[in-house]
Amino acid sequence: MPRPFAFGKDLWDPSHRFETSWLLPPYVLFFFRALFALYALVTSVFVLGWYCSHPLLGGCFQSRNEFSYFTVLTYWGLAFYFLVSAAHTLSYALTGRPLLDRFPRPLQALHSLFYTTAVVYPVVVTVVYWARLYSGTWFPEQFTAWSNLSRHALNSLFALFEILVPRTAPPPPIHMLWLVVILALYLALAYLTHATKGFYVYSFLDPNESGKGFVVAYVFGIAVGCLVVFGVVWGLIWLRRWVTEEKLHMDGKLARQHGARVDPADRDLEMSGK
Repeated sequence: MPRPFAFGKDLWDPSHRFETSWLLPPYVLFFFRALFALYALVTSVFVLGWYCSHPLLGGCFQSRNEFSYFTVLTYWGLAFYFLVSAAHTLSYALTGRPLLDRFPRPLQALHSLFYTTAVVYPVVVTVVYWARLYSGTWFPEQFTAWSNLSRHALNSLFALFEILVPRTAPPPPIHMLWLVVILALYLALAYLTHATKGFYVYSFLDPNESGKGFVVAYVFGIAVGCLVVFGVVWGLIWLRRWVTEEKLHMDGKLARQHGARVDPADRDLEMSGK
C-alpha cells in the first residue's frame, strides 16, 4: 500500500539521473538549466516592476496581486526548480557527486516531487489558459504578448526539455496525491484572496457568475486533468528512457570523476527499485 509520507530507504539515485542527460554532457545540461532559470527569474521580476511602474496597468497593487495567480506561482516554481537543478548539476560536473546526494533523505524526496511539479503543472497551466482563459484576440501590447507567451507557452517548452533531455526516471505514482493536495492548497489561497482583497483570481471560481455546481465541476475537472497530464508525462519519460537506454544503449553522459558510462550494477539497482 502506498505511503504518502514515506521517503524511502533504498539507495538514492545511484547513477545520478537528476543531474545527467543521455544527450548532453553535465556542463551543457547545467548551462541550459541555468539559462532557463535566468530567463524565468528575469521575466518574473521584470513583470512585477513593469506593473509597478505603470499605474494604468494597476501599478504596485497589480504586482502584489500577481502572487495570487496559479500561473505566476507555478512560473516562479519553475524558475527556482531550474535554479536548484542547475546548482546540483554543476556540483556534479565539478566533483562527480551532486549536492543532492549530501542532503537528508526527506529533502531528496522533496526534490523528486519538485521535479514532478516542474513537468506537470506548466502543461496544466498552458492547457487551461489557451483553452479557457484566452479571449481569442491577440494581445494589444508587446509587453502583454511577451509576458503571456513566456508564462503560458515557454513554460511548457521548459517542462518538455526536462521530460526529454535528462535521464530522470518516471515519477512515483504517489506524486499524484501530492499534485492534487497542492492544487487544493492553491484553491484555498484563491478564496482567501477573494476574502481579503475582494476579487476572484479566475472567473470560473465565482459561484455567483455560473453557480456552485459549475465551480465544483471546474475544480474537479482541473484536478482530473492534472492527473491525466501526469499520466502522459509519466508515459513520455518511460518511453524516452526505453528508447535511449534499452534500444539505443545511450546510458548517459557522466562527469569525468564518475567514469565514462553508467555502472550496469547501478542501473540494475535502479530498475529493480531495491
